[in-house]
Amino acid sequence: MKIRAIVDWLGKANRYATAVYNAPYRAAIARAKRDEDDLFMLLVFSELMGVPNPASYYTLELQPLLLERFHEWHLRMGMEHSPLDGFRCC
Repeated sequence: MKIRAIVDWLGKANRYATAVYNAPYRAAIARAKRDEDDLFMLLVFSELMGVPNPASYYTLELQPLLLERFHEWHLRMGMEHSPLDGFRCC
């Protein structure tokens, strides 16, 4: 019984130490992921606006997956409405 309690305590201490160590980096990691997603979104939707995209063949098939996140993206970029003439999401 006592060994089990020690193992449980060590597991909790390990989870706590990991959380404390990772806490300062969570915001930076989230910001980097958001920036990467913004760049990817710009590349995908640049094709819709007529800007040549070198990876157009590969990104076109991802467009349906990103349509759900398009509204959030253009609001974060400071655009009240969709920047695309033929595409309304609001």
